[in-house]
Amino acid sequence: MVAGRSGTQKSGFALFWVAQMNLPTLYFSADMSPFTASARLASMLTDSTTEQVEAGMVAGGASSARFLDALAASRITFSFGAPITWRAVDEELEAYVELWDRYPAVIVFDNLMDFDGAESDYVQQMAVMSGVSELARATGATVIILHHASDKTWEAKSDPWAPPSRDQVKGGLSEKPELSLSVALDPTCMEYRVAVIKQRMGPSDPTARRYAVMWCEPERTRFHATAPRLRPGRTSTDE
Repeated sequence: MVAGRSGTQKSGFALFWVAQMNLPTLYFSADMSPFTASARLASMLTDSTTEQVEAGMVAGGASSARFLDALAASRITFSFGAPITWRAVDEELEAYVELWDRYPAVIVFDNLMDFDGAESDYVQQMAVMSGVSELARATGATVIILHHASDKTWEAKSDPWAPPSRDQVKGGLSEKPELSLSVALDPTCMEYRVAVIKQRMGPSDPTARRYAVMWCEPERTRFHATAPRLRPGRTSTDE
């Protein structure tokens, strides 16, 4: 599970993560439109901004061909639509197996509260988590599910750019996965903070006070282990 408050680049982080894995991936998106997902993925793969991708697609010719070639080489298959239903999941998996003669190695659900009936129903959310666990066992795939943390806690108001602790994840559902990550973005310096709040086979910190730091480039859907060098037209404040 990847959990975070609203606006913390959860979808971008998940998309970047699976793109770096470069494994056959089936990505269920209820948060992003097809155009947004394609633009984000193309910007990441070509080191262009999403604005440059959009302009290139409008221009056509060699400009659009560059981005289309990058997308064609990607191993990520998207499924769009809200709400996410188990019938749609079954149909997409059947189509994937028909096309590739195998299950995807990675399945992403973006996000838990976009499943049919799970927007605010805790019982339904628990049922989804059980279904996700069963899906992982049946397919052998690594399943990543995105989820929200509360924006209304005292911690969210007093320290909004710190990763939320495990008890701030909505419904307490971060306890079920093998691994639960809590993420936060500091927009003043573009630090991306990732805490391990639950790990079945390793160390974790449910308070999320210990976290790793990366640097985020939202316009390129990229995350860096070290602070990126300044690009033309940007200032240190922008970075």
